[in-house]
Amino acid sequence: MTQTQYKIYIDDIVRRVEYARLRVSDYHIVKTVAISKNSTTDEITNLYKIGQRAFGENKVQDLKTKSKELEALPIEWHFVGNLQKNKINNLLDINPSLFHSLDSLDLAQELQKKLFTKDMTLDALLQINSAKEKSKRGVMPELASDIYKQIQNECPNIKLKGLMSIGANSDNPALVKKSFEITYDIYKNLDGATICSMGMSGDFELAIECGSNMIRLGSVMFDK
Repeated sequence: MTQTQYKIYIDDIVRRVEYARLRVSDYHIVKTVAISKNSTTDEITNLYKIGQRAFGENKVQDLKTKSKELEALPIEWHFVGNLQKNKINNLLDINPSLFHSLDSLDLAQELQKKLFTKDMTLDALLQINSAKEKSKRGVMPELASDIYKQIQNECPNIKLKGLMSIGANSDNPALVKKSFEITYDIYKNLDGATICSMGMSGDFELAIECGSNMIRLGSVMFDK
Protein backbone atom coordinates (compact mmCIF):
# COMPACT_ATOMS: atom_id res chain seq x y z
CA MET A 1 0.00 0.00 0.00
CA THR A 2 1.42 3.37 -1.01
CA GLN A 3 1.47 6.35 1.37
CA THR A 4 -1.41 7.91 -0.58
CA GLN A 5 -3.47 4.71 -0.43
CA TYR A 6 -2.71 4.39 3.27
CA LYS A 7 -3.89 7.93 3.95
CA ILE A 8 -7.15 7.22 2.12
CA TYR A 9 -7.54 4.07 4.22
CA ILE A 10 -6.94 5.98 7.48
CA ASP A 11 -9.28 8.75 6.38
CA ASP A 12 -12.02 6.11 6.15
CA ILE A 13 -11.33 5.04 9.77
CA VAL A 14 -11.51 8.70 10.82
CA ARG A 15 -14.87 9.05 9.05
CA ARG A 16 -16.22 5.99 10.87
CA VAL A 17 -15.17 7.50 14.19
CA GLU A 18 -16.74 10.81 13.20
CA TYR A 19 -20.06 9.25 12.21
CA ALA A 20 -20.24 7.32 15.48
CA ARG A 21 -19.35 10.47 17.44
CA LEU A 22 -22.07 12.51 15.76
CA ARG A 23 -24.66 9.87 16.63
CA VAL A 24 -23.94 10.76 20.27
CA SER A 25 -23.63 14.53 20.02
CA ASP A 26 -22.08 17.31 17.97
CA TYR A 27 -20.04 18.08 21.07
CA HIS A 28 -18.84 14.55 21.84
CA ILE A 29 -15.06 14.37 21.33
CA VAL A 30 -13.29 11.04 20.80
CA LYS A 31 -9.54 10.49 20.99
CA THR A 32 -7.90 7.61 19.12
CA VAL A 33 -4.89 5.79 20.56
CA ALA A 34 -3.15 3.68 17.91
CA ILE A 35 -2.09 0.41 19.54
CA SER A 36 1.26 -0.35 17.93
CA LYS A 37 2.17 -3.57 19.75
CA ASN A 38 2.45 -5.58 16.52
CA SER A 39 3.91 -2.77 14.42
CA THR A 40 7.38 -1.57 13.56
CA THR A 41 8.81 1.86 14.22
CA ASP A 42 8.61 2.55 10.47
CA GLU A 43 4.89 1.77 10.51
CA ILE A 44 4.42 4.03 13.53
CA THR A 45 6.32 6.80 11.75
CA ASN A 46 4.15 6.45 8.65
CA LEU A 47 1.02 6.83 10.75
CA TYR A 48 2.55 9.76 12.60
CA LYS A 49 3.25 11.51 9.30
CA ILE A 50 -0.44 11.56 8.44
CA GLY A 51 -1.50 12.99 11.77
CA GLN A 52 -1.71 10.29 14.45
CA ARG A 53 -0.05 11.40 17.68
CA ALA A 54 -1.07 8.97 20.48
CA PHE A 55 0.31 5.42 20.42
CA GLY A 56 -0.01 2.58 22.90
CA GLU A 57 2.04 -0.49 23.80
CA ASN A 58 1.13 -3.45 26.01
CA LYS A 59 4.65 -4.54 27.05
CA VAL A 60 6.96 -2.33 29.08
CA GLN A 61 10.07 -3.42 27.16
CA ASP A 62 8.45 -2.70 23.80
CA LEU A 63 7.32 0.70 25.02
CA LYS A 64 10.84 1.46 26.19
CA THR A 65 12.44 0.35 22.92
CA LYS A 66 10.04 2.11 20.58
CA SER A 67 9.85 5.33 22.56
CA LYS A 68 13.66 5.45 22.58
CA GLU A 69 13.95 4.77 18.85
CA LEU A 70 11.32 7.41 18.08
CA GLU A 71 12.34 9.97 20.68
CA ALA A 72 12.82 12.60 17.96
CA LEU A 73 9.05 12.57 17.40
CA PRO A 74 6.78 14.20 20.02
CA ILE A 75 4.65 11.07 20.35
CA GLU A 76 2.19 10.72 23.21
CA TRP A 77 2.86 7.24 24.56
CA HIS A 78 0.25 5.19 26.42
CA PHE A 79 0.71 1.91 28.28
CA VAL A 80 -2.27 -0.44 27.87
CA GLY A 81 -1.00 -3.81 29.08
CA ASN A 82 -0.91 -5.84 32.26
CA LEU A 83 1.68 -4.29 34.59
CA GLN A 84 3.62 -6.75 36.73
CA LYS A 85 4.82 -5.32 40.02
CA ASN A 86 8.44 -6.07 39.19
CA LYS A 87 8.10 -3.88 36.08
CA ILE A 88 6.74 -0.79 37.84
CA ASN A 89 10.08 0.98 38.07
CA ASN A 90 10.77 0.28 34.40
CA LEU A 91 7.44 1.81 33.42
CA LEU A 92 7.99 4.87 35.59
CA ASP A 93 11.40 5.41 33.98
CA ILE A 94 9.54 5.76 30.67
CA ASN A 95 6.86 7.99 32.24
CA PRO A 96 4.00 7.34 29.79
CA SER A 97 1.33 9.93 29.18
CA LEU A 98 -1.39 7.57 30.44
CA PHE A 99 -1.54 4.14 32.09
CA HIS A 100 -4.79 2.52 30.96
CA SER A 101 -4.80 -0.75 32.87
CA LEU A 102 -4.67 -0.15 36.61
CA ASP A 103 -6.54 -3.34 37.39
CA SER A 104 -6.54 -3.68 41.20
CA LEU A 105 -6.25 -1.83 44.48
CA ASP A 106 -3.22 -3.96 45.30
CA LEU A 107 -1.40 -2.77 42.18
CA ALA A 108 -2.38 0.83 42.95
CA GLN A 109 -0.90 0.60 46.43
CA GLU A 110 2.38 -0.81 45.12
CA LEU A 111 2.47 1.80 42.37
CA GLN A 112 1.89 4.54 44.94
CA LYS A 113 4.93 3.42 46.95
CA LYS A 114 7.19 3.62 43.89
CA LEU A 115 5.77 6.95 42.77
CA PHE A 116 6.21 8.45 46.22
CA THR A 117 9.83 7.29 46.38
CA LYS A 118 10.54 8.82 42.96
CA ASP A 119 8.54 11.98 43.74
CA MET A 120 6.44 11.38 40.62
CA THR A 121 2.81 11.33 39.62
CA LEU A 122 1.17 9.12 36.99
CA ASP A 123 -2.09 9.63 35.13
CA ALA A 124 -4.06 6.38 35.09
CA LEU A 125 -7.38 4.73 34.34
CA LEU A 126 -9.00 2.10 36.54
CA GLN A 127 -9.70 -1.03 34.51
CA ILE A 128 -13.18 -2.50 34.88
CA ASN A 129 -14.04 -6.12 34.07
CA SER A 130 -17.51 -5.07 33.00
CA ALA A 131 -18.39 -8.42 31.42
CA LYS A 132 -17.09 -10.37 34.44
CA GLU A 133 -15.04 -12.66 32.22
CA LYS A 134 -12.36 -14.88 33.75
CA SER A 135 -10.06 -14.16 30.82
CA LYS A 136 -10.01 -10.44 31.57
CA ARG A 137 -8.38 -8.41 34.32
CA GLY A 138 -9.93 -5.52 36.19
CA VAL A 139 -12.12 -4.76 39.17
CA MET A 140 -15.69 -5.98 39.33
CA PRO A 141 -18.30 -3.38 38.35
CA GLU A 142 -20.06 -3.42 41.72
CA LEU A 143 -16.77 -2.59 43.48
CA ALA A 144 -15.44 -0.08 40.98
CA SER A 145 -16.75 3.17 42.46
CA ASP A 146 -15.53 2.36 45.96
CA ILE A 147 -12.11 1.22 44.75
CA TYR A 148 -11.80 4.33 42.58
CA LYS A 149 -12.49 6.56 45.57
CA GLN A 150 -10.14 4.54 47.77
CA ILE A 151 -7.30 4.98 45.27
CA GLN A 152 -8.03 8.70 45.09
CA ASN A 153 -7.83 8.95 48.88
CA GLU A 154 -4.93 6.59 49.59
CA CYS A 155 -2.73 6.97 46.50
CA PRO A 156 -2.24 10.70 45.90
CA ASN A 157 0.58 10.19 43.39
CA ILE A 158 -1.81 8.30 41.10
CA LYS A 159 -3.94 10.80 39.22
CA LEU A 160 -7.04 8.85 38.21
CA LYS A 161 -8.59 10.25 35.05
CA GLY A 162 -11.41 7.76 34.54
CA LEU A 163 -12.04 4.18 33.46
CA MET A 164 -10.97 1.63 30.89
CA SER A 165 -12.70 -1.57 29.88
CA ILE A 166 -12.68 -4.18 27.14
CA GLY A 167 -15.98 -5.12 25.54
CA ALA A 168 -17.53 -8.52 26.17
CA ASN A 169 -15.96 -11.34 24.17
CA SER A 170 -19.10 -12.17 22.24
CA ASP A 171 -20.56 -12.14 18.74
CA ASN A 172 -23.79 -10.85 20.24
CA PRO A 173 -23.83 -7.06 19.86
CA ALA A 174 -26.34 -6.76 22.71
CA LEU A 175 -23.91 -8.34 25.17
CA VAL A 176 -21.03 -6.17 23.98
CA LYS A 177 -23.22 -3.08 24.24
CA LYS A 178 -24.29 -4.02 27.75
CA SER A 179 -20.66 -4.33 28.87
CA PHE A 180 -19.92 -0.85 27.52
CA GLU A 181 -23.03 0.60 29.14
CA ILE A 182 -22.03 -0.83 32.53
CA THR A 183 -18.64 0.89 32.35
CA TYR A 184 -20.13 4.17 31.16
CA ASP A 185 -22.75 4.19 33.93
CA ILE A 186 -19.96 3.88 36.51
CA TYR A 187 -17.82 6.49 34.74
CA LYS A 188 -20.45 9.21 34.59
CA ASN A 189 -20.92 9.10 38.36
CA LEU A 190 -17.23 9.38 39.27
CA ASP A 191 -16.00 12.67 40.69
CA GLY A 192 -13.64 14.40 38.29
CA ALA A 193 -13.41 11.57 35.74
CA THR A 194 -12.79 12.79 32.19
CA ILE A 195 -11.75 9.67 30.23
CA CYS A 196 -13.87 6.64 29.39
CA SER A 197 -11.58 4.38 27.35
CA MET A 198 -13.66 1.74 25.58
CA GLY A 199 -13.60 0.28 22.10
CA MET A 200 -11.08 -1.58 19.96
CA SER A 201 -10.78 -2.40 16.27
CA GLY A 202 -13.84 -4.64 16.15
CA ASP A 203 -16.26 -2.67 18.29
CA PHE A 204 -15.16 0.97 18.49
CA GLU A 205 -18.25 2.42 16.81
CA LEU A 206 -20.55 0.70 19.29
CA ALA A 207 -18.30 1.81 22.17
CA ILE A 208 -18.48 5.44 21.04
CA GLU A 209 -22.26 5.26 20.81
CA CYS A 210 -22.25 3.98 24.40
CA GLY A 211 -20.27 6.99 25.61
CA SER A 212 -16.59 6.19 25.03
CA ASN A 213 -14.38 9.22 24.49
CA MET A 214 -11.14 7.30 23.96
CA ILE A 215 -10.71 4.30 21.68
CA ARG A 216 -7.76 1.93 21.33
CA LEU A 217 -7.31 0.82 17.72
CA GLY A 218 -4.63 -1.67 16.76
CA SER A 219 -4.96 -3.82 13.64
CA VAL A 220 -7.43 -1.52 11.91
CA MET A 221 -5.03 1.43 12.14
CA PHE A 222 -2.13 -0.51 10.65
CA ASP A 223 -4.14 -2.43 8.02
CA LYS A 224 -3.33 -5.83 9.56
